[in-house]
Amino acid sequence: QVHLVESGGGLVQAGGSLGLSCTASGLTFSSYGMGWFRQAPGKEREFVSSIFWSGGATYYADSVKGRFTIARDNAKNTVYLQMNSLKAEDTAVYYCAAEGTGWGTPGSRYAYWGQGTQVTVSS
Repeated sequence: QVHLVESGGGLVQAGGSLGLSCTASGLTFSSYGMGWFRQAPGKEREFVSSIFWSGGATYYADSVKGRFTIARDNAKNTVYLQMNSLKAEDTAVYYCAAEGTGWGTPGSRYAYWGQGTQVTVSS
């Protein structure tokens, strides 16, 4: 059974930084593209960032480009999201997700999802 477990969320002031982690089990992690998504209260879930199975390609939503960095460590079955220069509008539940083609593009079909971790940015 596939499990994705996010950690690292919390409360931070605007302009601050947070790092999220997502550790996977039950799948061959190095074969999967990985993504981060978020959902703010009253809004639909939206794409944040994603990464190719090898880490050789990364993708970002325009709203986070230049502030967030995605990375992965296939030896640790973990994908990371470093978030800098946080804004109040980054407040959301952040989810990691896995897709089986390995491409890890924004439009990939992400079949597995974590339970989410709350990120709150105070202004």
